[in-house]
Amino acid sequence: MTTLSPEDTHFLQIVIRMSLEARQAGKHPFAAIVVDASGVLLAQAINDALPPDGDPTRHAELIAAGRATHAAAREQLADATLYTSAEPCAMCAGAIYWCGIGRVVYALSETRLLTLTGNHPENPTLALPCRDVFARGQRRIAVAGPALEDDAAAAHHGFWSAPR
Repeated sequence: MTTLSPEDTHFLQIVIRMSLEARQAGKHPFAAIVVDASGVLLAQAINDALPPDGDPTRHAELIAAGRATHAAAREQLADATLYTSAEPCAMCAGAIYWCGIGRVVYALSETRLLTLTGNHPENPTLALPCRDVFARGQRRIAVAGPALEDDAAAAHHGFWSAPR
């Protein structure tokens, strides 16, 4: 369990609510926001990768990170935090790195997510922690998580076993 600041808890609760809204909209229950060092929201996104017609690269973290690059200067992104309802996958961790975001805070771990999704074809989990991806880079990205896992898991309960 990760200890968070009150601001971190607040922003994680926002993305957890957004993940529930994504589920209600028929999307995979994932959400992310990017917030600058002064608490200004730079970008937000829900997952838009729902098969069979969805683009499987449209994860919330990747979309939010990309949008943030259009909303802020590189120096501002270095001090920004990406908050996400679930640990970024390897693809999203790469996007966060390339976009220059300096910190990630996540709710649900990839390991816990796998217990909820099982071997679901719409979410073939990569067992590669984002910390491991970031550790291979030339610049440091701070990571906090998992945190509020039970709250974040609520959006996934029954989702991956329900017919769509």
